[in-house]
Amino acid sequence: MNAGEPRGHTLSDPSAHAGRPASGANSLTEPKDSGQASARHASVIPQDVDIIVTIDGPAGTGKSTVAQALAERLGLDLLDTGAMYRAAAAIAIDRGLMDDIEADDPATRDPAIARFVEVVTEADVHFDWTTDPPAIMAWSKALGKFEPINERIRTPDVTRAVSIIAGIVPLRHHMVRKQRIIAHQHPRLVTEGRDQGSVVFPDALVKFFLDADLKVRAERRADQLRAAGYPAEGDELMEQLARRDEADRNRDEGPLICPDDAITVDTSDLTFEQVVDRLGRDVLDRVGVA
Repeated sequence: MNAGEPRGHTLSDPSAHAGRPASGANSLTEPKDSGQASARHASVIPQDVDIIVTIDGPAGTGKSTVAQALAERLGLDLLDTGAMYRAAAAIAIDRGLMDDIEADDPATRDPAIARFVEVVTEADVHFDWTTDPPAIMAWSKALGKFEPINERIRTPDVTRAVSIIAGIVPLRHHMVRKQRIIAHQHPRLVTEGRDQGSVVFPDALVKFFLDADLKVRAERRADQLRAAGYPAEGDELMEQLARRDEADRNRDEGPLICPDDAITVDTSDLTFEQVVDRLGRDVLDRVGVA
């Protein structure tokens, strides 16, 4: 089976929801606006070559910026799966569902999680390919239309909640189905996240795992938050990232692991250009393009 095939999973047509139109499917800090983008540059890889490139790794390693630049350089499409989980976290917060989702009592927590997954499914999180950069969209009942939530998903409250949300098993099943369908529709793809090479696309032609020293990652995340106008303390961010790493590596579904066949790149002492150059060379070598 090819890496981009949806493996028998289908999603309901969002137009089936009443009244709703169908959706479309210099540092290493992660940008506010990144997602799934149609390739806007000439491809250096032959057009008849379908290729999935996965980039996994913990927060703060530069996955989003590197994936975006690599996709542009190679003329491939881009899928930011972290934005999808952040969108789900924003929905949980804005709908007032987080307290029940985090409840200790299963009698409260389990129905809340089931309802939350229904709400995310109804919101039909997807990317708008017509904007540059692409906007991640979700259905707004209040507005009666899809709205972009790129800025919302990069706020500190979403960052704090996303690890909890990303550990919800039925949500991960839903997101994996959507990601495989996106890859089926766009089979020339750079996709980044935490389980892309291990779970979502285990047959991907090229897999990367980015890592970096925890202190370096915290400094990058602090720079990102300050640039967005939010206060940030390095020590506090180190603690948050360490907790996120622990949660990501130990969750039952889609844990953060380095696939056995992935190329590991430590970005701690590398510039942005050096990382993109390294990954670009590795992809072209694998494809056989000089």
